[in-house]
Amino acid sequence: MSTSGTTTPAHRLTVALGDRSYPIVIGPGQLGNGDELTSWLPGRQALVVSNETVAPLYLDTLLRSLDGKHTQTLTLPDGEAHKTVASCEKVWDSLLEHRFERSCTVIALGGGVIGDLAGFAAAAYQRGVAFVQIPTTLLAQVDSSVGGKTGVNHPLGKNMIGAFHQPLGVIADTGVLATLPEREISAGLAEVIKYGLIRDAEFFAWLEANIGALLARDEQALAYAIERSCANKAAVVAADEREQGVRATLNLGHTFGHAIETATGYSSWLHGEAVGAGIAMAAHLARAMDWLSAEEQMRILDLLRRAKLPVAPPSGIPSQRFLELMAVDKKAQGGRIRLVLQRRIGHATVTDEVPDATLRATLDHFTGGL
Repeated sequence: MSTSGTTTPAHRLTVALGDRSYPIVIGPGQLGNGDELTSWLPGRQALVVSNETVAPLYLDTLLRSLDGKHTQTLTLPDGEAHKTVASCEKVWDSLLEHRFERSCTVIALGGGVIGDLAGFAAAAYQRGVAFVQIPTTLLAQVDSSVGGKTGVNHPLGKNMIGAFHQPLGVIADTGVLATLPEREISAGLAEVIKYGLIRDAEFFAWLEANIGALLARDEQALAYAIERSCANKAAVVAADEREQGVRATLNLGHTFGHAIETATGYSSWLHGEAVGAGIAMAAHLARAMDWLSAEEQMRILDLLRRAKLPVAPPSGIPSQRFLELMAVDKKAQGGRIRLVLQRRIGHATVTDEVPDATLRATLDHFTGGL
């Protein structure tokens, strides 16, 4: 599947946010769709932020699409460990060195790390400049590129430094998924599975029937999964842009998962892998609360395993450390940990009513205690 030359007709969705609404364009060859991209940019100046893995593969194609614009590029190291304020400073340095004005656009070409930090840099530069998401991983295409959450990590907590800053648009070129490692495909599927679990039971059943095709990168199956995931997220974001209510359910598995990432120094587990384990831990806790049936818990674990995702955290993180890290969470209120748990497949809720002993028992089950 080529990402240059002529483009294939794309699927289009809209994130409905009034005068800040924006399109999501999904399909192969969209990276070469310069007419679409350049029509979004408010001025002539554009900074493309990418990383050392993605830039050699796709940067030239994107630059050809931006022909006629005054374009600069910045290539950062790859990996979650580089999602830091220091990396944002490099973006700001480049914008300032090239005298970029308030009419400029920051374009993120990469996975969730690049999208989050470039978006945060755009949100802060001159108090906010335009921003475009061009996600190149499955996880970023189905989740992090949509919704306007931007930010960086801190040694004490994941994504604790950030801002809401909606993009001008999202271009999800499905052709780039052909170069993804298998591990990245599985990591992206964690977020896809999440949508079925929190609000789309029919989609969850479809995933159970089609997980093999997704792992095999069947083009039609991937395109459908991406479009349905984006449609689910767009609906949630339109209803609750700043996470005052229902949007928090998008964090199913993330409170546990972020604790895993922080405890391991953002170095050994991919975000989607941590979310997969976190979903399994949340399912165990929901079962202990007698909210989720044993059959549904087994369906969840079976699909996670078939997606080649971990269903337990790495060894060596004691329960007490989990509790400490989970307390440093954006959903925490009044000193209490708030968790996203399932009532059934297709329905999730945010609660702070989990008894301390029940939460501790779940953590001990996965960690051995301490």
